[in-house]
Amino acid sequence: MEDKFEHVVYSKNVIEFVTVANEFCLLMESCSKVAKIEFIKTTQKILPLLYLKASLLPRNQAELEQEVEKFVAEADWAFIHSSVKARMGSHDEFLEVFEENMEYSETPLVASISECFADIYQDLKDFITSYKIGTIEVMNDALWNLNNNFNQYWGQSVVNSLRAIHHLISQIDELVEEDYPSQPNIADIDMSNSIFAQRQREWGNDNE
Repeated sequence: MEDKFEHVVYSKNVIEFVTVANEFCLLMESCSKVAKIEFIKTTQKILPLLYLKASLLPRNQAELEQEVEKFVAEADWAFIHSSVKARMGSHDEFLEVFEENMEYSETPLVASISECFADIYQDLKDFITSYKIGTIEVMNDALWNLNNNFNQYWGQSVVNSLRAIHHLISQIDELVEEDYPSQPNIADIDMSNSIFAQRQREWGNDNE
């Protein structure tokens, strides 16, 4: 029987990607505790590394008939979006240049770093959660989904947001730390079905 660790999901490039993806997710989850300028500088370093590691991921084929479970709920996306938006403040929005409908628009199209980061987070968190707790087949199909979504969705979000981050870095000496609350206002976000709430319930059961 083939050693399971010879499977593509345990290859060097996948392991390295998981490490970088996990660092990105941790940064997003704790961004309210990171100073704005430090947050910008850190994302400048991690975004190109994330794109590079994703471009080196091996291509594979799906094995399961059913879709791999999604772990990131709407509340999780909203929490990350709100957290990053609060941290970026007046520097969150940027002009979009790769929108398909841009040529038909009479006004500039605006995108946001917070929305890009929340979209990237969603795909990465789904993948690394499947990778950490799934079987070989689940991990394999999670990798297949990740590759497809990178090509169609979140890869573009990485390069778009990096362009905006690069612009901010070029004027970093002029940026001033704005007075934001340490936590975003999430009173209207139902977190009961979020991945954070799920983990808290699991940790609580483990301690009983």
